[in-house]
Amino acid sequence: MAGRLLLRCLSRSFTEFTPGAKSVGRRGTKNYTWTTLGMTTGALSSGRVAFLLGLPGLSYLGYGVFCRVQSSTAVYALEREEVLEQADYLYSCAETEKLYQLLLKHKDSDDAEFLWRLARASRDLSLLPDMNQERKKQLVFEAFSYAKAALEKDDTCFAAHKWYAVCLSDVGEYEGVKSKIGNSYIIREHLERAIELNPKDATSLHIIGFWCFAFADLPWYQRKVAAVIFSTPPTSTFEEALGYFLKAEEADPNFYSKNLLMLGKTYMAMKDRQNALLWLSKARDYPALTLEDKETHKEAVELLKTLG
Repeated sequence: MAGRLLLRCLSRSFTEFTPGAKSVGRRGTKNYTWTTLGMTTGALSSGRVAFLLGLPGLSYLGYGVFCRVQSSTAVYALEREEVLEQADYLYSCAETEKLYQLLLKHKDSDDAEFLWRLARASRDLSLLPDMNQERKKQLVFEAFSYAKAALEKDDTCFAAHKWYAVCLSDVGEYEGVKSKIGNSYIIREHLERAIELNPKDATSLHIIGFWCFAFADLPWYQRKVAAVIFSTPPTSTFEEALGYFLKAEEADPNFYSKNLLMLGKTYMAMKDRQNALLWLSKARDYPALTLEDKETHKEAVELLKTLG
């Protein structure tokens, strides 16, 4: 099963990586499937030997129970691995509804790897163009609840921090500007933690770059709201945003059409016409495989027109 999925995934245009893990990618976003089977098998073998050496008087019945427990653990590890590989394959193919239904079966799991993927799937489902507004809102809050649960289960999981930050920002869209700005420090903290846990995750770097760009480009009326909420409102600069976008591109070149677009927009804001033309042209020429890619292409074309 795993081999077949991996072969199919290798045919995709976009790939992902993380040290010590199998990975599948699509649309410039990062998915991480920690491969537990190899580690588990080794642990079972050494654990059985250690157990027998430590308790030489173990009865045959007791040993049989022990073997069944170990076998059950191995089966769970195999099933877990297969479900995660299937989930990442569906994500790579943009099978959003199927992915959501697959992961929904694991919504009560204690495993953060299932939960952050379910948060992402719920969010992706909410973004489908034919989604009605009531269902969209339900999915946004549902996604946040799964991301929160993932973080509670494992606060050392970088993806849990990343999707918690993203989903918290989405919730702010329904709770108004005050709530959205009020959550801004929390969002940045979780993004920084995600990067601390995995410095090479290009999407975390892109998202925090977008955070910086948003606050560098904050409209005056939102700055007034921020000043009311905080004694020291969140601030950033286009230079800081640029640094994160470039780091994201360095970590995974051409991983995401939106990162190319944001590099162009940031250089425009910094009055650097030459670099703005370079990156906006790359965004325009990026293969438009998804709706977001198509929207990015359209915006890049319009911005290039303004630059002449």
